[in-house]
Order: sequence, then structure tokens, then C-alpha cells
Amino acid sequence: MASRRSSQVLRIFALAFAAIVFGNLASPPARSAEIPAIASRQRAEKKSFTDSEIAEGFFKTAFGAEFHLAGRVDRIRKYVMPVRVFADGNRPDRKAQLANVVADIGKRIAHLDIAMAESRDAANITVNLVHDRDLYRTIAKFYGSERAREIRSSLDPQCLSGFRKNDNYEIEHSDVILTVDNGDFTFLDCAYEELLQSLGPINDTSSVPWTMFNDQVSMGFFDVYDQYILNILYDPRIKAGMTVEQVKAVLPEVLADVRVWVRKVNDLKE
Repeated sequence: MASRRSSQVLRIFALAFAAIVFGNLASPPARSAEIPAIASRQRAEKKSFTDSEIAEGFFKTAFGAEFHLAGRVDRIRKYVMPVRVFADGNRPDRKAQLANVVADIGKRIAHLDIAMAESRDAANITVNLVHDRDLYRTIAKFYGSERAREIRSSLDPQCLSGFRKNDNYEIEHSDVILTVDNGDFTFLDCAYEELLQSLGPINDTSSVPWTMFNDQVSMGFFDVYDQYILNILYDPRIKAGMTVEQVKAVLPEVLADVRVWVRKVNDLKE
């Protein structure tokens, strides 16, 4: 994050954080489908869910925040504008992988306009690509040394994302920190989770076994269950600022349409 977005942001805006923890998994640069750890997870992926299973994951991730700094977290938070992603770093291979992740996310969320940006000024999500040794120095640069110590002691993250929102709970900007030197699986797993959480579902949950927003679950790809969560969130009937009860009132009709879309984009059988 640039110095103009430092601890001052924490005093002005409400932020939420998401983090993910991994060990070192070294592997040569490869496309997602060529990474054995991802391919095996795709083969074993559960793709059929009841309405109640999907709703549980949505409410547990779209409300609340894993690391809460300020502001209310009992409302829907989302972008209401096109999302543009800028990759800041010196690793062309990781930038190429990130661009593929962004394209895949755009393909699988029906009502989200998301693409890469050519410059930081044109973006509302900035992805900072850093070496593992520089992770906490970067977090401190973003949020101040005191917050960095809190984040390290409570989360000990391998990567991190946060966003700021306005008084209408509309996300205005997200910042993502990804480490580039822990292997392809870790990079892609972090990239998918942190980018998706920077779009709104920032709360992690240990009680839903199918979502990547569970610190015990590693995917490396945009799984079907989380496609349900993000497609519900970005359905036009789900508004920024909605309460749980307001979402429950429209969820049945939203979920019916989301099911049609997710089946179509994943070529799933009825």
C-alpha cells in the first residue's frame, strides 16, 4: 500500500481484515490445472449443496469480520461499481497468474464487472506482491507498527486483505498483500481467497467445511461452494447495507437464480 494509505486510513474508515496461513510449498511455475495439489482438490470437490448449506456459509462469511478494527460488521458490504485490480510488484510470472485469477473470478460471478487495471490510479483493488521476508514490514507500512503486531500475534498471516467502506457500506478500496516466494499452490490459494474476501465476504468461519474462507481449508481455485456465496452477494437484489433479516427476505428468489447460473458456468448436471 502506498504511504498515503497508512494508519491514517484506520482513523477515518472502517476496515476489516482477512488472512490465511500456510507453510512453504515449493513448486515450479505452472498453470492451476497443472498443479497436482489443485488438480486433486478439483477432482474431490463437493459440488452439490442444499439451500440451507449455502445460506449458512453466506451468512457466516458476508457478515462479521475475522479481524475487526472499526465500524459495524452486521451489514452487507460490497462494491457497487466496476472493480479494477492493479498488481504492484516485480514478478511478471505472479502478475500473469494474478491476471488469470481475476479473469476466472469475472467469468464465474454473474453480476460483477472485474478486470485488471493498467495503473494504480485506475484501480480500486491494489495487490501488493512482496517477498515473504518483507511481509510484516509491508503490513506495518500499511497500517502502522502497532496494528502490524496485533495482526501478527492474532493471525500470523501468509497473506492479507482489507477494505475500506463508506457510510452506506459500499466498498471503496481494497488492499491485498500476497507473498510471491512460497510456491505456486500457496500463491494461487492466497490470491483467490484474499481477492474474493476483498470483495466483501471478509469473515472466516471454522464451522463450514466447504469454503476457502475457513483457515483449515486450502483450495487454490474458485470452488463451486464459494461461487454460490459470491454470486449471492453480487446479485442486484442484495444491497450494500442490508441486515441479516433483509437478506433472508429475498434470499430464496436470489438463490434460485444463482443456482441456475452456477450450474451453467460449471457445466453441472441438475
